[in-house]
Amino acid sequence: MRIDLHAHSHVSDGTEPPAVLVASAKEAGLDVVALTDHDQTAGWQDAGRAALELGIGLVPGMEISCQTDTGISVHLLSYLHDPTYPALVDEIGKARDARITRARRMVELLAEDYPVDWDMISRHTSPGATIGRPHIADALVTAGVVRTRTEAFAHVLTARSRYYVGHYSMDPVTAVKLVREAGGVPVFAHPVASARGRVVTEETFEEMIGAGLLGLEINHRDNPEDGRVYLRSLARKHDLIVTGSSDYHGAGKPNRLGENTTTVEMLRRILDAGSGSDPVGMSEHI
Repeated sequence: MRIDLHAHSHVSDGTEPPAVLVASAKEAGLDVVALTDHDQTAGWQDAGRAALELGIGLVPGMEISCQTDTGISVHLLSYLHDPTYPALVDEIGKARDARITRARRMVELLAEDYPVDWDMISRHTSPGATIGRPHIADALVTAGVVRTRTEAFAHVLTARSRYYVGHYSMDPVTAVKLVREAGGVPVFAHPVASARGRVVTEETFEEMIGAGLLGLEINHRDNPEDGRVYLRSLARKHDLIVTGSSDYHGAGKPNRLGENTTTVEMLRRILDAGSGSDPVGMSEHI
């Protein structure tokens, strides 16, 4: 079986509608895919219908934007949580609102030097989508400032540029606790992706595990090999779920569906631990 537990639709910063993403997963030879849009679950219903029609398993999920008190970005994957759980919904709502305020300010700064404005960002964003730097990157591509999203992040939208603006994000320990309360399965996404910026200390890992973290996304293109060795050791020590995923964004990134995968055993552990929502079409595959 081929299982990819990290993919984004245009509900956040992917380029494909949820149903099209599921179809792409089927075409890529996957048996199971997870929809994990940033701070959003609005794509679950469309993705679920497509999964049933196409005969592919779907794990409903979300990628939660977090930040430590020292300013280190953390992404937490949540699988099978209750999307209506009030405390989690409230925190995610605050994060989405902060993203909009932050994006508007970044566009104001960029407009001082480049031919971009908020209308351009809106044209690159699906209604109700979680707005982020990828949408600004797409506008920069359209304006001819850069050729790709990757180039935009490397040269214009980096956290070290004068255009970068921070935004509110939940503390990762709090996020883990809320996901567990919502019946979800929290898995730390690309935990040692040092090329993206600073990574958390061992103390933060231990705090998150103590709060109920259940898994680590180890096989991901942004985790360097030495970091994966450390993560595997940590997973063995705490008997954590180990996942592998593509972090697919459609045409938005070079990541390809199924480039990293998760074992059936680890998927079963996720399904056994999650109680807030149901997987779709899984009986044929597990």
